[in-house]
Amino acid sequence: MRAVSVSAVAVAVLLVLSGCSAPSAAPAANDDWAYPDDPPTDRLGWEDGVWYNESIAVNQSDGLDAAEREAFVARTMARVERVRGLEFRETVPVEVISRAEYRDRAVFGAERSPEYEAWHEQVWEAALIVGEDRAVADEFDALYGGSVQGYYTPSGDRIVVVSDAENPTIDRGTLAHELVHALQDQHFGFTGSRTRDGGLAHNGLTEGDARYVETLYLERCAAGADPNATDGPNATADGADGDDGDDGWDCVPRPPRSGGTAGAPVNEGLFAYVYQPYADGPAFVHRLYERGGWDAVDAAYDRRPRSTEQTIHPERYPDEPVESVRVRDRSADDWTRFDLDRPATERLGETGLFAMFWYNDYVDGYRSSDLPYSPYNYSAAPSDGWAGDRLVPYRSDEGADARYGYVWAIEFDDAGEAEEFARSYRGMLRLRVGAETVDPRAAVYRVADGPFADAFRVERDGRRVTITNAPTVGTLDAVRDPPG
Repeated sequence: MRAVSVSAVAVAVLLVLSGCSAPSAAPAANDDWAYPDDPPTDRLGWEDGVWYNESIAVNQSDGLDAAEREAFVARTMARVERVRGLEFRETVPVEVISRAEYRDRAVFGAERSPEYEAWHEQVWEAALIVGEDRAVADEFDALYGGSVQGYYTPSGDRIVVVSDAENPTIDRGTLAHELVHALQDQHFGFTGSRTRDGGLAHNGLTEGDARYVETLYLERCAAGADPNATDGPNATADGADGDDGDDGWDCVPRPPRSGGTAGAPVNEGLFAYVYQPYADGPAFVHRLYERGGWDAVDAAYDRRPRSTEQTIHPERYPDEPVESVRVRDRSADDWTRFDLDRPATERLGETGLFAMFWYNDYVDGYRSSDLPYSPYNYSAAPSDGWAGDRLVPYRSDEGADARYGYVWAIEFDDAGEAEEFARSYRGMLRLRVGAETVDPRAAVYRVADGPFADAFRVERDGRRVTITNAPTVGTLDAVRDPPG
């Protein structure tokens, strides 16, 4: 997925938040063919009758009509092949829909049961990102709804451009990015995950691959650009530069950026969480490429990263395991785990811990990174010892009388890392969330008012930290009876 101001991944779609030489594949001896004529069989760098370094008559000043879109897509496919070293097996259609239709189709706008919504609220409340004064569904709608420019949908095997114009403009980086997703789908497919952390980890590979190729593509565009050219929709139609090197390409000028449809302010904590694959993924893929070229990247699809720990710290892939964290039910009779179609637990991962501390202004460093191809840094002392976690939402009663709580158990690499997290979490509760200490020996805290007004108990036992949340101090033991 590529968006103007935000990029994120939904469950069923992938959104967007050099030189010219003969093709590398030689013709067969009996082909009776010579470059640059169309080859008798498909090969890298040639798609739908267009070579990767061929001139095309495309001008975005009045948008792209169907013929221009077809030529633009065909040559971009050829160029993505050239960069990525993989052949498209099928042509990728491009569909244009209005923003209103996009909102109707969007996964995040689908109808959810009240039970699911209540469960969802506890997940993000536990991360101290979305409090009781806001609805998580509304926060995600603001995050995605007005800014997405286009996405690839595996179920439809097509790229969808979101625009209210009959002849839309298309950003060359967005198109290349989404075409990489189509290439991934044709060669490797996409796999789901039972946890948010696992899903972000998989996206670290797929989005990292797409953004890495997009970056290499745009570098070739920059290398081939006329330094005096206007980078706007009124620039002249582009063409090949005519030499036989791979130093630079003439590229379709990028259209002016638009802020999309104005809406509610974006929740920066949610943004930080869902953006992690786009931020760390390219550095992760670059590290794979350094290890063994595109073959190593291809091989990773058979052994996808299991946690965001592995994409935040590429050196920990593939050997760093995810510890299985079990949370035994110790609730009173009037408190129960949620009963949902999906498992009634969640794993937020190292990214969840980092986003929580960063959003509450307890760590910094997010806005800078020393990793190549990574614009942000998701590593911080309170979170980088993460080894596994399990979040279990609880409720008492149902409907309007329901009360909610949760138990969040987090395992760390060693007792020292666990203590560092517990100390930082308690400090964040007091200094950033407004908690008062009720019982320092039992590590019980109370937030009297505000969006996170609840009671908290923070226990450390060796490498594990367990956070229990309840509406009042008196109900903490009902959500989770502490060991005697």
